[in-house]
Amino acid sequence: MSGWGPVGRSPQTGGVSATPPGWPAAVPPPGAPGWQPAAASWLLDHCPPDYRAYAAWRRHPVALAWVTVRHVDAQLAAMREAYRQARVELGDVLPADGLEQVLENLEAEGLRLRGAARSARLLQDALRGKQYIPRL
Repeated sequence: MSGWGPVGRSPQTGGVSATPPGWPAAVPPPGAPGWQPAAASWLLDHCPPDYRAYAAWRRHPVALAWVTVRHVDAQLAAMREAYRQARVELGDVLPADGLEQVLENLEAEGLRLRGAARSARLLQDALRGKQYIPRL
């Protein structure tokens, strides 16, 4: 059985490291040319548009990753809570098929956010210097 494991911190060698499952497709691997601006762009895409106005997060991508992880985690918690409460709070005001559609949408958004949370954490790790290698 193969998996991916963290190697720990590594010096900036300029080499391209492996990326584990969940790494955003739009972001080149760490060490590849332009990977950090691509990572920052991906992170900003997963935050409210107003976050683009904060200069510190543009200058310090690791801080941007840190706040993005928290933002996505909060969104995921909100989707989970909405899913738990939907039947009780909307059951009397929506037709049965409408409620099922809402639940399906909440589930799909929850899955998307789980993937985004994993990706944001992987980017945060990479921006902190952690490398992942395939292992058996």
